[in-house]
Amino acid sequence: MNRPDTQPAVEVTGLTKRFGSLVAVDSIDFNIRRGEVFGFLGPNGSGKTTTIRMLCGILLPSGGSGTVLGFDVNRESEKIKTRIGYMSQRFSLYDDLTVHENLRFYAGVQMVPRARQSERIAAMVRLSELEDRRDQLAGQLSGGWKQRLALACALIHEPDMVFLDEPTSGVDPVSRRRFWDMIYHISDEGTTVLVTTHYMDEAEQFDRMVFIYSGRLIAGGTPADLKRDSFHARLWDIDCAPVAAAAELLRNHPQVQDVSIPGNVLHVTTALDFADPGVFVKALTDGGIKVRSVEEASASLEDVFVYLTRTLENESRHAGGAP
Repeated sequence: MNRPDTQPAVEVTGLTKRFGSLVAVDSIDFNIRRGEVFGFLGPNGSGKTTTIRMLCGILLPSGGSGTVLGFDVNRESEKIKTRIGYMSQRFSLYDDLTVHENLRFYAGVQMVPRARQSERIAAMVRLSELEDRRDQLAGQLSGGWKQRLALACALIHEPDMVFLDEPTSGVDPVSRRRFWDMIYHISDEGTTVLVTTHYMDEAEQFDRMVFIYSGRLIAGGTPADLKRDSFHARLWDIDCAPVAAAAELLRNHPQVQDVSIPGNVLHVTTALDFADPGVFVKALTDGGIKVRSVEEASASLEDVFVYLTRTLENESRHAGGAP
C-alpha cells in the first residue's frame, strides 16, 4: 500500500515503555517531517535508545500509539523494518570481512536485488569515501572509518528513513564532521534521519529536536526556538583568574543559579530579572580573584538543556519526589 508523502515520517502520541516497575519512556508525543534531520537529545539512560527501538519495531510499546512511514508501531513492525535503516551504538560490522564484503553481506541481508547490488555497493563506497579501503578488513579500520562503513551498511537498501543511535560516540572531531557531511547528503536526497546524541554541540546541526530526560520530553523545536523560548534566565561570562577558585566562590552566591567553566571563562546563570553583575565582581575581588571583564552571554543549547533539567530537579525536590 502506498503511503502519501505529506504524512509525517514519524508521529507518536503517548508512547510509553515499561520494564516492570521502571517507566523507561513516559507518554511522549512528537512528529518528524519527511526529509528532516531530527535530533533526540538527552543524557545516557534518558530513554533515547528505548524510543528508537520501539520506532524500529524491535520493542513493542507498553502504551500509546505511533506510526513510522505510515505503518503502525504496534501492528506493522515487520513492514517498518523493510523501509528503514538502523545503526545502533555498536553496529555489528564483521571485523574479519573487508569493507566490500561487509557491504555485500548487508546488501544480501536487506534483500537488495542481485542485479543492483554492485551499483549500490559502489555508491556507498563513494558516499563514505572508502574507495582506497574497500579491500581492507573492517577490524583494521579506525573508529571514524568504521562509523562511515556502518552508516553505508545501514543505507545499502535505500531506506526511506534511517535511525542513528549515538553514531559519533567516541569519534574524533574530524571524523564527526565528515560523518555529518554524509548525513546532510542523504537528507538532501530525501531520506529522513533521526539521530540520538548526548553531544550538545551537535544539536545545532538539527532541523528540529526534542530534549528527553528521565523518559519524558521536556522541550522541542528548532535550535533557535529552544534558545529563545525555553531559557528563562540570564547568562554572564566573567573573565577572571584563578577561574576554578572563582567558580567555587560564586557557587553558593544567592543570585547564582548555576556556574560552569567553558574554556577559561566563568559562565554564570542568574534569574531573568537579575541586572547587576557588579555584585559578582565585588564578591570575587573581595575573595582575592582578579576580574578582567563581565559580559552578558547568549545561551547555547547545552545551557538550555542544563537549565531545563535543573528546573525539573528543583521542582521535584520541592515536591518530595524523584525527577
